[in-house]
Amino acid sequence: MGRRVAVIGSNSFSGGDLVDLLLEKGGYEVLGSSRSPEKSALYLRYKRHGASAPFRYVQADHNTQLEGLIAALDDFRPEWVVNFAAQSEVAPSWEHPDHWFRTNTVALSLLVQALSKRDYVKRYLHVSSPEVYGTCEGRVTEEAPMRPSTPYAASKAAADLLLATYLKQYRFPLLSVRSTNVYGAHQQPWKIIPRTAIYLKRRQRIQLHGGGVAVKSYIHIRDISEGELAILERGRVGELYHLSPDRGVEVRQVVRTMCELAGARYEDSVETVGERPGQDAAYVIDSTKARAQLGWMPRVDLSAGLAEVHRWVTDSWNELRSEDPEYRHRP
Repeated sequence: MGRRVAVIGSNSFSGGDLVDLLLEKGGYEVLGSSRSPEKSALYLRYKRHGASAPFRYVQADHNTQLEGLIAALDDFRPEWVVNFAAQSEVAPSWEHPDHWFRTNTVALSLLVQALSKRDYVKRYLHVSSPEVYGTCEGRVTEEAPMRPSTPYAASKAAADLLLATYLKQYRFPLLSVRSTNVYGAHQQPWKIIPRTAIYLKRRQRIQLHGGGVAVKSYIHIRDISEGELAILERGRVGELYHLSPDRGVEVRQVVRTMCELAGARYEDSVETVGERPGQDAAYVIDSTKARAQLGWMPRVDLSAGLAEVHRWVTDSWNELRSEDPEYRHRP
């Protein structure tokens, strides 16, 4: 019997990849849960391991079905719990801020309150966001103050503060991670990199908010999953770890590379639109701590990762062509 790990939000891009990594490594039994039915292999790479893999899925919305989720966890008794479940889109959080706080803060508080009373939980990994810092300028370490610029970021900052109280009062086995802009094959089609590839296939123009000058720190999904596993295995309870690449890049440069991969002319493929409300100028954070303490470092080069996304979209086009490349908010 392997170590038992519960991945809440396993339908998410990051959650699904961590499940895949655990199954690939071996030695783990995994329970996945999300509020929606389990997705197909188009979005869940772990499906490649087949029905015999030590994985099972439970559909449970922690907003409205927390009792069912806790019952499944009590039955499974995981030593490690990783929580990816969140409303994570930025722009729509201005329209429905209550939905973001309900999921990212209120429901989280009830989940953690319950888990703090379960003796089987030895490590709980909270997935935070560098957006809690606002614009990241200079050397942004784990000690930087939180200055959120959007309702989404504020809801994540509130969750971070709440969890800190459970660590302090109840010695809750909290570990936290903030990683930069994740990408890779199997990502949701409304994210900028797969959406660019899809729009290029459809010969539609890609809208660049603010001309695409915002600097993002794109990091491949497998590098993030490896970092999260390293935190679970070797991280110090109570610590926060950053996972990030060596440098940031402007969004428009990433789109330009995707155009080159598709054999399309950049100038004919994009249009500039207004910037999103609360858009921070840069998300570049320092990951020295994770590299020094955990021996982690990113290994997938951005150019290789973008080529992987291009191949995935091309190879999966019969399925992806009917997918909606726009985000549709679900309360």
